[in-house]
Amino acid sequence: MLSIIIPTLNEELYIERTVKSIKAALTPPFEIIVSDGQSRDHTVEVAKACADKVVEYTGVTRQTIAAGRNAGAKAATGEFLVFMDADCSIPGPDFFFGKILKHFARDPKLVAVNVAIRVLPGSETFADWAIYNLFNDYLWFVNNVLHIGIAAGEFQMVRRDVFDRIGGYNEALPAAEDVELFNRLSKVGRVRYEKGLKIYHTGRRVHKVGWPKLLWQWNMNTIFMALTGHAYSKSWGGDMTGKPTPPVEKAK
Repeated sequence: MLSIIIPTLNEELYIERTVKSIKAALTPPFEIIVSDGQSRDHTVEVAKACADKVVEYTGVTRQTIAAGRNAGAKAATGEFLVFMDADCSIPGPDFFFGKILKHFARDPKLVAVNVAIRVLPGSETFADWAIYNLFNDYLWFVNNVLHIGIAAGEFQMVRRDVFDRIGGYNEALPAAEDVELFNRLSKVGRVRYEKGLKIYHTGRRVHKVGWPKLLWQWNMNTIFMALTGHAYSKSWGGDMTGKPTPPVEKAK
């Protein structure tokens, strides 16, 4: 079974569409788990109406996205864990997951798969198109040629037993937790980038902060992770600016 885990923080505008688009077109056994990091809008209420499970964080400090993904994984029952973002969409989920599952079935040493990332056609700029094409080629080369695991958080599919064995995401990392997980996975088995499949997202982060700033953050996180084992960014997600989100009263 597939356990599709979506971490959320103030995602009421996207979560219902994302969940329902998968449910309407996927036939293999699956469950959709929303792991919420104390949203202050109506994300939890919306998710409870459409997802199979909703995990709510109750801690007093801000939850990292790594911890949110791990919390969702703990509630999962599937043998494959799928991690994706709340503003993502998968064209043709049956074909998409069917192709990935065939890879897993053919290769017992395959532990994780990632796919091409694109911005939704209606929102995609020329810069989005050009940079993601280069980024996707980079993912293919590093994963499939060098066999060094690197993957973005928009989509990661992992064997559950291997995920548990290596301890899941590093919850101490506020950013680059997706890259760090795939790097560890590549040390215990094979990782694969499937260039024939795409996942689309809104591009909201880059359209808000701009490509120069986002590329700087990506590069600095990569360098810091390689040299120190820690991310450069102090936070990620939520307000999408790298700044901590202030606590406010939850929407009534």
